[in-house]
Amino acid sequence: MRMQPMVVGHHYMASAGQYLATEAAHAILRAGGNAIDAGVAGGIALGVVHSDQVQFSGVAPMLIYLADRDETVSIAGLGWWPKALDFGKFIRDHNGTIPMGILRTVVPAAPDAWILALQRYGTMSFGDVAESAIRYARDGFAVHTVMATFLQDKVDDYRRWPQNTAIYHRDGAPLGEGDRLVQTDLGRTIQYMVDQEKAASGKGRDAGLAAARDAFYRGDIARTIAKYHRDNGGLLAEEDLAEYRSEVEKPLRYTFKGTDVLSCGPWCQGPVLLQMLSMLNEVDLKALGHNSKEYIHLLAEVMNLCFADREHYYGDPRFVDVPMETLLSRAYAQERLKSIRNDRAFGEMPPPGSIAGHVAGRTRTPSVAIGEPGLPGDTSYVCVVDAAGNAFSATPSDVSWEGPVIPGLGLCPSSRGSQSWGDPAHASVAAPGKRPRLTPNPSMAMRKGEFLMPFGSPGGDLQPQGMLQALVNHLVFGMDIQEAVEAPRFITRNFPDSFEPHTYYPGRVDLEQGIGKPTGDGLGAIGHKVNWLPDLSLKTASVCAVSADLGSGKLYGAADPRRTGRAMGW
Repeated sequence: MRMQPMVVGHHYMASAGQYLATEAAHAILRAGGNAIDAGVAGGIALGVVHSDQVQFSGVAPMLIYLADRDETVSIAGLGWWPKALDFGKFIRDHNGTIPMGILRTVVPAAPDAWILALQRYGTMSFGDVAESAIRYARDGFAVHTVMATFLQDKVDDYRRWPQNTAIYHRDGAPLGEGDRLVQTDLGRTIQYMVDQEKAASGKGRDAGLAAARDAFYRGDIARTIAKYHRDNGGLLAEEDLAEYRSEVEKPLRYTFKGTDVLSCGPWCQGPVLLQMLSMLNEVDLKALGHNSKEYIHLLAEVMNLCFADREHYYGDPRFVDVPMETLLSRAYAQERLKSIRNDRAFGEMPPPGSIAGHVAGRTRTPSVAIGEPGLPGDTSYVCVVDAAGNAFSATPSDVSWEGPVIPGLGLCPSSRGSQSWGDPAHASVAAPGKRPRLTPNPSMAMRKGEFLMPFGSPGGDLQPQGMLQALVNHLVFGMDIQEAVEAPRFITRNFPDSFEPHTYYPGRVDLEQGIGKPTGDGLGAIGHKVNWLPDLSLKTASVCAVSADLGSGKLYGAADPRRTGRAMGW
């Protein structure tokens, strides 16, 4: 039995990690916009209604499928470290860590990425797609349960900066569920970009979009951000902002049991999902039985192997030679599978695969975590399929508790530097102009003329784990997409966290109660350190998807009841 209904439509469908963002995307579809217009509207709205976990000035990686061209593109939407970064300072003053606060700031990428997507592939103006976000910021909305949970969990972090508590706290305490959150400065900032677009629109749509972008990266917003950094020991300068451009790339692609699955490149963790699929392609998953001891053991160990490779090889490809062709090859998958024993769990992070000509990046042994893990990272998600068969998949992110709100602007420039390393030997060590290794990783699955499915999730390192399970549930076990999303889930923590301080829980696997005690006992007997979670735990990711049956013309929208996602379509 589903916890929430699967939404079915014939014209268009949107699903997002917060229901008001879904509404924003749906409104654009209803007004005649395409999937890109709608996805950008939903993504910008998430920077308001999920502003604890998504900043308008954060990151926004995305995949876009263009039906008339039969082409999929990736927009990185990820900023790099400022030119003024002195890596030695992290070693000298912070014991090789990336400190909390303003020094984590990388160049904000999301505004540029949203506008680039509109310019190249959309049909509407920035003002059109930002309208809902501005209204939500200006007039306020009721704090939802997930936001209330994160605000309470991060209460001490918010208190580092009075301008952050001025927005997210009231009477000395974090806003609670049902309280009204108004973000006047943020609404004014986005409106300023719209006003600049309108002023330039007489020269055409492209000129208007360029003016909206310049308002952020070259105008008053850029000057205000740079001045705050200059006055408060930060690194971000006007030059960093003015020179930033998102990159349009060809996505990575892997064919899993007849279905192409696409991801962004190894500047994010997206290829981990493809590596997992490459190993599982060699296995009869149905014969193992869904969520059996044998099934969970195999998938958890496959995840561990792929995360070990992520830890050692992944980084910004402009700085790091990532051997993706080998990592996704069948021969490599077969060799890695040989290291999995049916009768014994790894118990700790396994070594990376050996690849000729490549030296694994990390030299230090990762630190073991103390205590229970906190809430899983940040991020939200939005996906859309329109009547023409275009698809949009984006995972915008960045939080409002790791860095200061810029006074007067109502936003926190991207603190994604928390996903770099202070270890000079690490593939993702921080460096000027280099991008952190991002956790947000939108994905898409397709079979030409038959099937199209944008999908993704929040949750830091949990993202590809939840996405993998939902995808296999749908494609291999034949569950409808809402059932596939809701099915009991498990996660492994047997690898270093992508977020500073990058600690890990050797051998740990977390199971939702619905998996059942006999299965958990069986996993414990072969060496997994089993930890139980409630059913539908937000600590196991939160997948949203639109599954399009191109033959019948039906669109199925799914959203995970583990958080506040909703699907909406017609």
